[in-house]
Amino acid sequence: METIKRVGVFDSGLGGLTVLNRCMDLLPEEAFLYYADTDNVPYGNKTREQITQYVDNAVDYMLANSCKAIVIACNSATSAGVDYLRDKYKDEIIVSIEPAVKPAILEHAKGGKVLVLATRVTIEGKKLTDLIKLYDKENVVVKRAMPELAMLAENGVFDTDVIVPHLKGELDGLDLKEFDVVVLGCTHFPFFYDSFKILMPWADVIDGSGGVARQVGRELERLGIREKELVVAERNRVVYVDSGRDIDSIKRARYIRSLNERLDMLFKQR
Repeated sequence: METIKRVGVFDSGLGGLTVLNRCMDLLPEEAFLYYADTDNVPYGNKTREQITQYVDNAVDYMLANSCKAIVIACNSATSAGVDYLRDKYKDEIIVSIEPAVKPAILEHAKGGKVLVLATRVTIEGKKLTDLIKLYDKENVVVKRAMPELAMLAENGVFDTDVIVPHLKGELDGLDLKEFDVVVLGCTHFPFFYDSFKILMPWADVIDGSGGVARQVGRELERLGIREKELVVAERNRVVYVDSGRDIDSIKRARYIRSLNERLDMLFKQR
């Protein structure tokens, strides 16, 4: 791989494309390496120890391939392993995503409740519990694990006729009219923005990708390493790897392109 200093974006699979797209929009001068840990996806049913090892392997790979900053674009990985990573890699820029609880409560809630949806690892993790305690002074936040949604995204199942009934089943027992805001606390979930809006058209549906992209920009600026102009051809702006292997399948490359096109379409609806 070339020695261009890229921003490394890591996810358990292809959910982190939601974060990559926001980073590309807000940091137009930067080049990126996208690491999808497809050998081990999904993380939601793994132990915290397993996840920490997976993320450590990915970070080692990205640093060995000239990444100047690391984005942990996976809420499960943040929950399980980011403290370990920041302790081990003290001199590196590591920006991690977390569910957008703060803006949900402070900017979007209009007197109703906030629904936080994520994987089991994130929902049960101390990081989310502490985040909610910090901002949820009125006890408006309700958490719900969505164990199958990430793999539906990985497998390209986006048909609203399939997803909306699935969401209804997973959210059975909740009075959805009580919620002003839905926080998508897994990077795979924004792929289903259209289904969430069909199910809850009155609610704001938000995620943490924009906040992550802005934080990456601030860190690069702080250290004086933000690019002033794009240093590669546009077609080479992103290098994609699957668990450390170059993607050489035309079918795989086309699938990733189709997911990016879907995200472009969904972001325009917001």
